Amino acid sequence: NHIAGNCYTEKRDDIHLHVYGAHIFHTSNEKVWKWINQYAKFNHYTNRPIANYKGELFALPFNMWTFNQLWNVNTPAEAQKIIAEQGKDIVGEPQNLEEQAIKLVGKDIYEKLIKGYTAKQWIKDPKELPKEIIKRLPVRFTFDTNYFNDRYQGIPEGGYTQIFEKLLEGIEVRLNVDYLADKDAYNALANKVIYTGPIDSYFDYQYGELEYKTTRFDHVKKEYPNHQGVAVMNYTDAEIPYTRIIEHKHFEPDVKTELTWVTWEYPTQYKADVTEPYYPVNDKDNNEMYMKYKNDASALENIHFGGRLAEYKYYDMHQVISSALNFIKTI
Repeated sequence: NHIAGNCYTEKRDDIHLHVYGAHIFHTSNEKVWKWINQYAKFNHYTNRPIANYKGELFALPFNMWTFNQLWNVNTPAEAQKIIAEQGKDIVGEPQNLEEQAIKLVGKDIYEKLIKGYTAKQWIKDPKELPKEIIKRLPVRFTFDTNYFNDRYQGIPEGGYTQIFEKLLEGIEVRLNVDYLADKDAYNALANKVIYTGPIDSYFDYQYGELEYKTTRFDHVKKEYPNHQGVAVMNYTDAEIPYTRIIEHKHFEPDVKTELTWVTWEYPTQYKADVTEPYYPVNDKDNNEMYMKYKNDASALENIHFGGRLAEYKYYDMHQVISSALNFIKTI
């Protein structure tokens, strides 16, 4: 019922609320950065989330502050020695997320800051998840708490929705319609169609339902100016049902209000056509199923499949833009 997909932001009490969870733009691709800056002015927000384990607070991503808080070590060599000792049982190439995590940061950090959070987030045992997921997380032996390694980072001043308003200027937009219910009629409107929905639903799940991770967002207005002092706080113990609390005003430090909007993120079991698909679960079985759908998709002459759901890829925003800019050259 709105443009901008999962990037949609909504202005509430002068705060731009990220309706579908935290969207922090980051890239090292200068072409992508220049492209997006045509449509919005970005602030200098730097993502420095906090991990909360049963009331203990730790700096993220894993860095020398984390190691000092956990083990009271002061040098990279001391931290590396502990991690190597705790990961020595992982021989050869890690086979799953749990093994990869222990090898990267040791058992203590895995048990406190990864295991419960990951199990909640994906509703799966980390032993059943692909190791590639944890490789996205930086590990640093410096005191740098900037979550991303990318050269460019920020949040658009005035939210994300404005970008899509500018992109769609002069273009007919139809909301609240079901493309899949009347594919032939919609396809007849154009010589080329770009489909960005779930690829399995396009083919009516003929090979089965692909798995996605999904989330429920509870947005709550608080009648005081500051709830948690940081934009993103992760709750890493398994007993707490939510994974993160987002406080949106901290994304735009210039916003001054006497109230605040806070979002609790709850992992939810995905069910095709019932819940919203967000993140593909790229394990072996799902990837094999996706390849069957991809083969069928490639046989369609004028229908193009793009984006996180249609390509079944864990794209970030900058990766989607890069993919789209490259795609446009090919059609």
